[in-house]
Amino acid sequence: MPAYIIVHINVTDPERYENYKALTPAAIEAFGGKFIVRGGEAETLEGPEETRRVVVLEFPDKASAKSFYDSEQYQLAKKEREGAAEGTFVLVEGV
Repeated sequence: MPAYIIVHINVTDPERYENYKALTPAAIEAFGGKFIVRGGEAETLEGPEETRRVVVLEFPDKASAKSFYDSEQYQLAKKEREGAAEGTFVLVEGV
């Protein structure tokens, strides 16, 4: 069953955030993942306006998604995000 990591991110230092963005694709691909949504224009249809960047990652299964998130490769990328952005990361199984 596919699994998704849904991210809402508030970028506070766009220049430094570019370093994080450069490192994440290889880490995602190493665990069979891919970007479904990577930023782009968003429109809030209901509820409080969402102004944060939205990212959706798809993985073959929940174990692959967790392995990606916990991997040394992603942890190095995550260090680049520190001080450049704050976010919420949610792992959910698909149907």
